[in-house]
Amino acid sequence: MSSTKTPITVAYGDGIGPEIMDATLRILNAAGAQLEPEIIEIGEKVYQSGSKAGIQPSDWESLRRTKVFLKAPITTPQGGGYKSLNVTARTTLGLFANVRPCQAYHPFVETKHPLLDLVIIRENEEDLYTGIEHRQSNQVYQCLKLVSRPGCEKIIRYAFEYARAYKRRNVTCFTKDNIMKMTDGLFRKVFDEVAKEYPDIESDHWIIDIGSALLADEPERFGVIVTLNLYGDIISDIAAQIAGSVGMGGSANVGVSSRSNCPKNASMSRVTLRMWPSAAS
Repeated sequence: MSSTKTPITVAYGDGIGPEIMDATLRILNAAGAQLEPEIIEIGEKVYQSGSKAGIQPSDWESLRRTKVFLKAPITTPQGGGYKSLNVTARTTLGLFANVRPCQAYHPFVETKHPLLDLVIIRENEEDLYTGIEHRQSNQVYQCLKLVSRPGCEKIIRYAFEYARAYKRRNVTCFTKDNIMKMTDGLFRKVFDEVAKEYPDIESDHWIIDIGSALLADEPERFGVIVTLNLYGDIISDIAAQIAGSVGMGGSANVGVSSRSNCPKNASMSRVTLRMWPSAAS
């Protein structure tokens, strides 16, 4: 084992965050991980100090240098207030893929699906989570859903490469392309195009509503699920809960060295590790 420690940026967060982070670091140390944490402050205290970003400008240097951000929960107001730091970090650092493995904790945690073992890969930079909203009139508000071909291809190709690297049997696409024929329709179209390049991996598609129902009832049928930002946020919490506990569902936000289309076998350069399913993710 190498004696050289790897620097990582660590944030203890808000609420139960410090408790979760203490436990996580103890586990990593017990497992022999050679880590050198650089502690930064994020979340509620930083917001209250006057920083609208929830993180001090100087702390971005730590993130860019270590390229690993291990963070616990932070407070994000519902229905108003400051912008989510989770969203800001993803867009600023180009963390285009949210990867959430969901495996049943059976027999340690009771679950109806002891054989559950799937991975949800969620597009992380586009869709409704760009947060572009405006008022059309006193009674009408609008939120823009942005979906691009490069963004679709990047996340979908990542999903197939992930499936191949980790020997997952299939990749399933979830959209609502029967209603949103241009935005979700583009995601589905790109999925079908990319799937042809991976004949060794089974591929299929489900409309998000029936797909979510199948996920809750028969999760064993899925290997990798790839979907748009909002859908991915919702179904990843469903999968984590039926695995045993949404409170134990971790995830990683991953980026590559280039902001252009994700090339095959792209080397990962930035990753944010989340240890909880934030309601304001």
